[in-house]
Amino acid sequence: MRYEGTVYRPPSEAGSLIIQATVGCPHNACAFCCMYSDKTFRARPVADVIEDLDMALATYGPGVRTIFLADGNAAVLSTARLTAIGEAAQTRFPQLERITVYGSAKFLAKKTREEWRALARAGITRVHSGLESGDPETLEGINKGVTPEEAVAAYNHVLAAGVELSVYLMVGVAGIERWREHALGSAAVLNQAPPHFIRLRTYVPMPGTPWHDRWRNGQLHLLSAHEALRETRLLIEHLDEPSRLLSDHVSNFLNVQGRLPDEKIAMLAMIDEALHWPLSAFRPPTESLVGLGL
Repeated sequence: MRYEGTVYRPPSEAGSLIIQATVGCPHNACAFCCMYSDKTFRARPVADVIEDLDMALATYGPGVRTIFLADGNAAVLSTARLTAIGEAAQTRFPQLERITVYGSAKFLAKKTREEWRALARAGITRVHSGLESGDPETLEGINKGVTPEEAVAAYNHVLAAGVELSVYLMVGVAGIERWREHALGSAAVLNQAPPHFIRLRTYVPMPGTPWHDRWRNGQLHLLSAHEALRETRLLIEHLDEPSRLLSDHVSNFLNVQGRLPDEKIAMLAMIDEALHWPLSAFRPPTESLVGLGL
């Protein structure tokens, strides 16, 4: 396949065919992220993307079942571009079950509901969206580009069009300083716009970012394993709407997962048990992971 620069994908897309529909990220200003700092955002020509689909067909055959369209926030592409890509993929891979994209709330709201319905018909049926936090102060600090209210509106907008939504929260991104506001605010957003999946990953400072500098300057204190679990417990305790919570990331201290609200009690019990474990029973402290590219 033809890729420009490092290509990232969600953990759940590990088995997907990755097609680079865009290069870089149109926002590219989150204070915790440097994944696309070396790229200037641009949309790849549709003809080039379709050539990549043809290359994939020749290499892997027609049995591809899932496709992820990289890079960051490919949802910003016009409906016409995405529809053309989706329809071309469906033609080449008759067993295709879904096409997914990254799309932050800021960009999801730019399309009409009918446009999202059209994209779903073209096979783009799941969006991965990094909320990171539902705390307004934390969202402003990390420069996510949306408020909690805007995130709720954007997520409900997409959900109403019949598109699956996978929302990411960053455990510990608010530090010890606002862990409680972070957990409660995130639960409030997700209760108002319950996604199909809630995916947790633990914040690890990325060198070269403002949020890393904030940590190094002593303005942000990283959570220990027990503190991260207490934050996660508070989040789950206040999640009331149907969803599936997953901890499918190597950065997490504990693999907490289950259906909400049915398995909430079991998840809370699992966390309560782990809170009695010694810190040595968990992965190394987050400080030791800095610079590893997690």
